[in-house]
Amino acid sequence: MNSRQTIQEIIAKKKKGERIVMLTAYDYPLAKIIDQCGIDIILVGDSLANVVLGLKSTREVGMEVMLHHTKAVNRGVEHALLVGDMPYEAYQIKPEFAVKNAKRFVEEAGCNAVKLEWFDRCLDVAQDIIRAGIPVMGHVGLTPQNAERLGGMKLQGKDASSAQKIIDNAQALEKVGCFSIVLECIPDKIAEIITRKLKIPTIGIGAGPACDGQVLVTHDLLGLFDWYQPKFAKQYVKLNEIIGKAVTQFREEVRHKDFPSAQYTFTIKPQEFKKFKINK
Repeated sequence: MNSRQTIQEIIAKKKKGERIVMLTAYDYPLAKIIDQCGIDIILVGDSLANVVLGLKSTREVGMEVMLHHTKAVNRGVEHALLVGDMPYEAYQIKPEFAVKNAKRFVEEAGCNAVKLEWFDRCLDVAQDIIRAGIPVMGHVGLTPQNAERLGGMKLQGKDASSAQKIIDNAQALEKVGCFSIVLECIPDKIAEIITRKLKIPTIGIGAGPACDGQVLVTHDLLGLFDWYQPKFAKQYVKLNEIIGKAVTQFREEVRHKDFPSAQYTFTIKPQEFKKFKINK
C-alpha cells in the first residue's frame, strides 16, 4: 500500500490541470489489470449489486458483501487509491453506525478512503467520518441509492432550482472536508460551475468534459453488462460477444470430441503404463 497514490496527490492533480481517471473493480483479477494500467482511483462501487450480483437496486447490497469484494480488490491494487463505496445500510439507515462501518472498509478491507452518496444527513455523517481520520469522497446529482426519490435513474439538475441545490450540496461537502466529489448525471454547464467553484477535484460520470476527472463502471466500459446502458457509458469493447463466441466454440469442440486434443492432455510413459497393466 505504500506505493499507492495519496489523497494529497489526487487533490494536486486539479491544481496541475491533470485529469483524474477512476474505474470500478469488484474482484482481484480485474482490479490487478486496472491497477497495472495506471488508473488513479479504483472504486469498489455498490454498482456490484447490479453488474455482478444481478440485483435491481444498489440498496440491496450490504456491508458484508461489499467488504468481501473490497478485500479481493485490495489484493490486486498496488498503485491506485482504493475507495470503498459505503452501501445504503452502512450509513443511511442508522447514521450513528457510519463511522464504525467506514473504519471496517479501511481496517478490514484495506481502503484508503470511502465514498458517500448525498442524503438528508450526509453532511453530519461525512464530518463524523472525516473527524475519525478517514478521507471521504462525496457524491451528488443522481445518487442511485435514492434513485426512487429522484424519479428514477434520470438526469438531475435540469431546472435552475434543482441545479442550485446540487451546487450547494457540493460546496457543503467540500466545506466539511471531503477530498473530492463525484458528479453524476447532471448538465455539463452545472458540472462546470461546480468544478470551477470547488478547490477539490470533481469526478464526472455523465456530467460532461469540464470535470477534473472521469469515472465509468468498468463492466459498462468493457461491454459486460447490457441490462441497463446509460447514455454516458461509452462501450470501448463488447466482451460479452467475445466471451460468448469462446464459450460457444468450447461447447462445439466438446460435443464433437475435438477438445481436449493431445496438446491439452497429460500422458504416461508407455513402459510405466505397461507396468501398471501387469501389476493390475
